[in-house]
Amino acid sequence: MARVHHRSIDIDGLTVFYREAGAREAPALVLLHGYPTSSHMFRHLMPRLAERFHVIAPDHIGFGFSSAPPVDEFDYTFDALAEVTRTLLARLGVTRYAIYVQDYGAPIGWRLALADPGAIVGVISQNGNAYEEGFVPAFWAPIWTHAEQRNAASEAALLPALGREAVEWQYTHGEPDVSLVDPDAWEHDLALLARPGVPAAQLALFADYGTNPPLYPKVHDWLREREVPVLAVWGRNDEIFAPAGASAFAKDSPAADVVLLDGGHFALETHLDEVTEAILMWADRHSLGSPASRIRLPARDATGAATAPAVPVKGTVDQGAALLS
Repeated sequence: MARVHHRSIDIDGLTVFYREAGAREAPALVLLHGYPTSSHMFRHLMPRLAERFHVIAPDHIGFGFSSAPPVDEFDYTFDALAEVTRTLLARLGVTRYAIYVQDYGAPIGWRLALADPGAIVGVISQNGNAYEEGFVPAFWAPIWTHAEQRNAASEAALLPALGREAVEWQYTHGEPDVSLVDPDAWEHDLALLARPGVPAAQLALFADYGTNPPLYPKVHDWLREREVPVLAVWGRNDEIFAPAGASAFAKDSPAADVVLLDGGHFALETHLDEVTEAILMWADRHSLGSPASRIRLPARDATGAATAPAVPVKGTVDQGAALLS
């Protein structure tokens, strides 16, 4: 299995940490993480994809091992995070690439696409929203309030989102067997969220989230006009981004593959095999990745035993069943 390198680069005085795996001459796949995590969420996925892709996973500013400057020294907006990512890719010589987006990674990825529509050759969305249908109202109500009029009361309502209970919940809700979730994941996030200045940075990003839905119509136009291949692989029990957000991609990408897994927001923690299979079959179908090292994983029965070779599927697949048949 491929080795993962852990690197950093200076961009305008900020340290941007990123993980990198695979041959640099291979087609690029950029992994964009969500809240409250970092590129750490891709630690197990990257070696599996590195046989096919040059895989790059940065930590956004204010997250993981990247710099977390005070809010009066950095503009914590999704525009700014996308611009840092764009600069990183330019420094690495990456001009055409597929993206894997999750949670906050989605609005960052959409901004990259709108800034350079021809650069992105494919989209994998894992609980990364691009449609109004995806928002679970009960979860998003305090964020919309904060985005509309930021004040002490709206900040107080969101401060618990930075705490242990809320962070752990993001990993465990919707997962039928929480014993499969490694607590190292949320402990890693909590330690880095506790850095000086990070809580204020996260409140600023909560306030800026309201700038994302107005971009969606342009994203939909981009998907249609460029006929970008889409794979939406989703934890169907997510109480942040509902599975309707996955199915909605078919409105603008009729050939989109939609795979619903019996999990929650961080499906990679419990459904790594299924997500990997879905990505590799999707990449085969759309001639993405390095053809010299295409991997076809075997299907598995209910006991996990290998059966017949996996076959590509199109359309919506509940719990990834067709991946395993």
